[in-house]
Amino acid sequence: MVITSKSNPLIKEISKFSDKKYRRLCGKYVVEGIKPVRECIAAGCSIVNIVCVEGLENEFKSAVTVSRAVFESLSSEITPQGVLAVVEMPQNNLQAPQNSCILLDCLQDPGNLGTVIRTANAAGYGEIYLINCTDPYSPKAVRASMSGIFFVKVYQGTREEILNTLDGVPLICADMNGEDVFFFNPPEKFCLCIGNEGNGISGEIMDRAQFKVKIPMRKTCESLNAAVSAGIVMYQLKYDKKR
Repeated sequence: MVITSKSNPLIKEISKFSDKKYRRLCGKYVVEGIKPVRECIAAGCSIVNIVCVEGLENEFKSAVTVSRAVFESLSSEITPQGVLAVVEMPQNNLQAPQNSCILLDCLQDPGNLGTVIRTANAAGYGEIYLINCTDPYSPKAVRASMSGIFFVKVYQGTREEILNTLDGVPLICADMNGEDVFFFNPPEKFCLCIGNEGNGISGEIMDRAQFKVKIPMRKTCESLNAAVSAGIVMYQLKYDKKR
């Protein structure tokens, strides 16, 4: 059976996940696109529903099939691919990191957040701590993570909670007044801290930082995008073969 009505109870329920408060209340989020849904399944995420348009039901055999018009009413994409999944958010209780990790302090752009998650996953940082950041499970952040959100642990908490959790782990802050990251020798285990796009890292975290590093730039450039900076420093700290 193909659902053709936007007033169908399931369709109305899924449409509510565009709202951050509703996502948090229900503990669910939406993954959209053929490749992301495939990777979500492969990662073993807890999938509640899969919805697809006619023609994709043979691949996504457990999916609810809907008309193109109904699917477009649910989609956050400009050109929908015709499949989405409703996924349960992992309930990650705060715990100390097993290896080097990332701390994001007040990152507000979902595209930046998703890109940092994507890069962290690629670079081998499996734990990401968020303080007052935008929602990592918003459609834009999930899309920008390019499935990275399925393969890392995301922890959210207050500044005090997360700093207590990271007690004993050396903090390395990305800061314009820090040491040149290309000549810096990090400890074996560390937490890289990345701050807000406009204001940088909060004073409380900066005060607790054992190390500060910067990316050298030409005088004609004032700063780099937060996600770009994070990516450069992540790889340099972990994979510099000169050490």
